[in-house]
Amino acid sequence: MRPGALGGHRASRIYGRLDCPSARRAIDKGGYVRHRVFFADEAAAVAAGYRPCARCLPARYHEWKSGV
Repeated sequence: MRPGALGGHRASRIYGRLDCPSARRAIDKGGYVRHRVFFADEAAAVAAGYRPCARCLPARYHEWKSGV
């Protein structure tokens, strides 16, 4: 993943790729944007207390879910 390629949703504390289908769908419906945040990298998102998106980062999500 390249730096600056992650966005998040402040209210739900989820981060994912900028091209995430779930985020795109929410943005297209007029939601999400007000709570949008951006991260330089995955370490910054995790340090801020965000969890990975199950849709666009399934492997990372399963690692997070299992506590690895």
